[in-house]
Amino acid sequence: MASKRIVAIGGSDAGISAALRARELDPDSEVTVVVADAYPNFSICGIPYYVSGEVDHWSNLAHRTLADLKATGMQVRTNTLATGIDVTGKRVLVRDAAGWIEELPYDALIVGTGAVSVRPPIEGLTGPDALGPADGVHLLHNMGDTFAVMQSLTARSPKAAVVIGAGYIGLEMAEALTTRGIHVTQIEALPEVLPTVDPGLGALVHDELAAHDVEVLTGTKVSAISRVPGGNLLLVQATGPDGKTFSQATDLVLVVVGVRPDTALAATAGAKLGVKGAIDVDEYMRTSLPDVYAAGDCAVTHHRLLGKTWLPLGTTAHNQGRIAGENALGGSRWFAGSLGTQVVKVFDLVAARTGLRDHEAADAGRGWTPATTASRPDDHKAYYPGATPISIRVTGDTESGLLLGAQLVGRLSAEISKRVDMYAAALFHGMPVDSLSELDLSYTPSLGSPWDAVQIAAQAWMSEHHLDVQRRMLGTH
Repeated sequence: MASKRIVAIGGSDAGISAALRARELDPDSEVTVVVADAYPNFSICGIPYYVSGEVDHWSNLAHRTLADLKATGMQVRTNTLATGIDVTGKRVLVRDAAGWIEELPYDALIVGTGAVSVRPPIEGLTGPDALGPADGVHLLHNMGDTFAVMQSLTARSPKAAVVIGAGYIGLEMAEALTTRGIHVTQIEALPEVLPTVDPGLGALVHDELAAHDVEVLTGTKVSAISRVPGGNLLLVQATGPDGKTFSQATDLVLVVVGVRPDTALAATAGAKLGVKGAIDVDEYMRTSLPDVYAAGDCAVTHHRLLGKTWLPLGTTAHNQGRIAGENALGGSRWFAGSLGTQVVKVFDLVAARTGLRDHEAADAGRGWTPATTASRPDDHKAYYPGATPISIRVTGDTESGLLLGAQLVGRLSAEISKRVDMYAAALFHGMPVDSLSELDLSYTPSLGSPWDAVQIAAQAWMSEHHLDVQRRMLGTH
């Protein structure tokens, strides 16, 4: 069988993962990656740590250098924009930085165009006179955005900054700017920060921000951003939860309120779109177009508990890209599905979640009767110095006892990412809550307990929601 010509559009997680997998499985394949900028395979998730100064040079954010990628035998076309897809002729139209237009033939095409920052309808952010990096107003999603922020930090030497949005990137950027000695005001339109976890857990993150002198304004909507005449100051106008409007002067504004899938290229070519306007793909990452695959933030996500949804996560993009690269060669591997497992560090606190929260499970239409139990077990035996409680919320189906989700917040020392991964593994294999107690987990007093915190929280859920069922089964009710 003749080796295939594979073209991947997009130089981030999905596109590069696809290209690497194709080259791994068929070293004779002709693999070309089309990258719109000069930064293939850079860790977008690492940007806050470069801004904070914890990563000392931007080049260290590269998962692999350009030379590393080329050493695999793939072609990497940087500063090259894909402008069109000829599905019938199996060609991708591209334009390089000099304006040279070329057609790249393919046997299989992988679209990994990712996502773009949401620009909210705030006066001063939209229209022909919209404020931008030159004014000290920034969106943040790629390396170009990052360099613009760093240039503002150097040129403006800000003493104060406003971060609009308190999701994962917003929280990390609040910490990054604080680490640089900048006073940060964080504004979130929803009632609590980190709205992907329950408000009670978000409140713990809120308190951690406040403990590090971040001014947090929740339930607050920004209506306008403007320049103060005669200087570099910016004015942010907003409405608080009490309905009163106010203005705040600042040196720098960062807008991080989420992303949306970048699907214009595929949609123009006729690809079917799905949830949230993302490219619709099946479990094999196939689009509605022949021999065209899509992966990463531009594509829908198959969720093990929800079915088709959209979850723009780096881990998912790597996984989907790898599958798309294999199937583009003629493979038949399927994406086993996401659980939305996420974790974020905010100063000395870590918050994580996997699976579904109570209301998400109730709205899933799967016939579940979900309930959530909160507990606060210690991360290790209390008699060993440094023990700290972990706030854990376990969600399960009260009828079947099936584990549906978990949320955790604890100190940096409490191995929150390890423990959320235990729940994620249990969810992946469809385990009941009670089965978590059967896991053979490691134990030493300085690091854990004979029953790990994960298991103690599961047992608390069982005691509250399933003890009567167990008693009836034993005939002891």
